[in-house]
Amino acid sequence: MVPGASLNEHHLIPRTYGGRETVTMHRICHAKIHAVLTEQQLRDQYHEIGALRGHPDLAGFIRWVRRKPPEFNDGHATDRQARDRRRRKR
Repeated sequence: MVPGASLNEHHLIPRTYGGRETVTMHRICHAKIHAVLTEQQLRDQYHEIGALRGHPDLAGFIRWVRRKPPEFNDGHATDRQARDRRRRKR
């Protein structure tokens, strides 16, 4: 675990499709995956780390975020629970 990094567990196959295997990743990377890909795409095409890294949008994001410190938070990629809490407050 990287000190200062906020980490999440990503289900390689979404739980809604019975996925159980997870990988640990930075929270904003996890959020980016779910912002770019649908659960069906994750199930059918992007259920391996290599495939995720090869997706053009994700590959560009990885190149960009790799230069940031582990505790970096861009303020745009948030998890669904936090986003939903903000919406309910409005």
